[in-house]
Amino acid sequence: MHTKVQNIRYAVVSISDSRYMEKLRGLTVEDGSGMLLRDELNAEIYELIPDSPEMIKGLIKHIVEYSDVECIVLTGGTGLSNRDNTSEVVNELYDKKLEGFSIVFHKLSYDEVQFSTILSRASAGIYNKKLIYSLPGSVNACKTGLKIIKKESGHILGHIE
Repeated sequence: MHTKVQNIRYAVVSISDSRYMEKLRGLTVEDGSGMLLRDELNAEIYELIPDSPEMIKGLIKHIVEYSDVECIVLTGGTGLSNRDNTSEVVNELYDKKLEGFSIVFHKLSYDEVQFSTILSRASAGIYNKKLIYSLPGSVNACKTGLKIIKKESGHILGHIE
């Protein structure tokens, strides 16, 4: 029997070249998606990084190795442009991919944005016994993802501990 994990410790990583450049310039950064996830999940870690495969992979590995976070939620970089690298990075890292997450995410997303959901490469998987979600960078997509994350993360983590 699997026990649902309570009081999950989250990290949120917002991936955006433009917002990262604003941060480097010392400007006020409007990161609606990252802030929404950080606040809704009461994340212990929040980082804003550019859409660089090396930085995404390095930060995920660093969080997994050096923190007690159980779940990492990424937002951004799941689209189709040449600079959208998040999906490739997480797919390379996943020990096990949770195919059902994408199916449910797309179903819920379809109810909101209809066929535009096919542009998203949202995913979830397990890496070194940590749960990772990769969501699109829009606030609405993050709200959709949160419906699943809040409801199922404890259940999923109970199966991998």
